[in-house]
Amino acid sequence: MAIATTNVRKHLTDIKEWQKLGEANIFPPDSRLELIEGEILEMAPIGFNHSGHLNRINKLFSRLMPDDVIPSVQNPLQLGDLSEPEPDFMLLKPNDDFYCSRHPNAADVLLLIEVADSSPSFDQNQKLRLYASHNILEYWLMNLNDACLEVYRQPHGDCYGEKTTLRVGNTVTLSQLEQIAIDIADIL
Repeated sequence: MAIATTNVRKHLTDIKEWQKLGEANIFPPDSRLELIEGEILEMAPIGFNHSGHLNRINKLFSRLMPDDVIPSVQNPLQLGDLSEPEPDFMLLKPNDDFYCSRHPNAADVLLLIEVADSSPSFDQNQKLRLYASHNILEYWLMNLNDACLEVYRQPHGDCYGEKTTLRVGNTVTLSQLEQIAIDIADIL
């Protein structure tokens, strides 16, 4: 018996439609969704290990960063017309209204961090390509499964020219805020 195949078509959406869906409360309030390259993706629930590491990052950077740098925890980042991820943590350039009148975009990002325990492959592939293609200058992936910090710099096309893997015992200096050095043990 032959099985008929049909062409499956995806309905991709853009930022404007995505925002209208949010305003219309189409999705349940506790949904963990991101718009990535026109597709609405459901993200895994945040576990205690993930949230604890994110709290540690937030507290450490709050103590170390200059007063005018804006920390952003799990807030939207507009990347072009088709993507609005919610990175775990970002350090943003100063903005007089603290981004009340718009979401930050790639040019506003000094550092972007994703914490991965259930999603390292997604963060090492799709998210990495997305961030590189939008010229996020410094992307850190805290890989909890491998107990390491992957530091990506020098975006070129949809990849990064530099990748460094750091573990407890190493330190890292931020490329955009060279006065800030982080002991990896303080965040892992």
